[in-house]
Amino acid sequence: MSFNKAIPSNGSTNFSNVFDLSTLKKSDLPESPMPGVAVTQENLVSDFVSKSKEQVVVLLCWSPRSAQSKEILDILGKLESTDKGAWLLGTVDVDSQPQVAQALQVKAVPIAIAIVAEQLLPLFESVPQIGQVRLVINKLLELASQKGVGQAPEALAEIPLEPEEQAAYAALEKSDFKAAKIAYESWLKRKPNEPVAVIGLAQVDLMLRVDGLDPELTLKSAKSDDLTSQLMCADIEIATGNNEAAFTRLLNVIRSFSGDEKEKAKLHLIQLFNLVNPSDPSLLKARNELASLLF
Repeated sequence: MSFNKAIPSNGSTNFSNVFDLSTLKKSDLPESPMPGVAVTQENLVSDFVSKSKEQVVVLLCWSPRSAQSKEILDILGKLESTDKGAWLLGTVDVDSQPQVAQALQVKAVPIAIAIVAEQLLPLFESVPQIGQVRLVINKLLELASQKGVGQAPEALAEIPLEPEEQAAYAALEKSDFKAAKIAYESWLKRKPNEPVAVIGLAQVDLMLRVDGLDPELTLKSAKSDDLTSQLMCADIEIATGNNEAAFTRLLNVIRSFSGDEKEKAKLHLIQLFNLVNPSDPSLLKARNELASLLF
């Protein structure tokens, strides 16, 4: 792939025609120093592609309007700082750098892409736990060293976990969702809007809601005019990976109900949105349908 040819020389590209970011909103997360080095149309080749012949480069394509983007950006920033120059983090703000995003053939955010010896290698499109990202980076550095780029990791340090995060993980290992919920809530009380804690709490709340439910019986006995029944079914569908069914169910509920019940269904649906991979086509479709229903 030729990066110089892939990036248009003018700024006339309409990013919204290529990427579905219409459903994103400005994140409520507080501003903090930006990790990594900003990638632009002008420095992509010189500062990142060319350097990938000597050093592993990881590019994160993100949007400041996406909480999931901010979460993985924070994780990668912590890892790069911990690894002290073992690899280079570049950040592509797709809102301000649409030509770069097009050159990288990005379809949704967030997505992490490695460049090793000028070759692109997709890493992940979701928001994995820090431990999983650590393993991916270690493996990437090991493979790159075999190609003569950089050095294999010997003993890269683990990022120290927050005390509440440690408590939550310990509770989750024992399936103690109540204790995990308390830990995440304590973390958010100390550090409001912490992305990992926000997502963790949403996941734990889901597990608490479905814990003890008989999935087959709950779905089979669902009543279309019973809001509680429909919410439970949607939770089960999300928990079992049937995202599209959950979204369709709650969108139908929003169409059918009114007043407080309609609002409760809407808030529940938005909460479930946070638990799904941002690149999931069913999520993008459901967000658009919800917007059509409300406006």
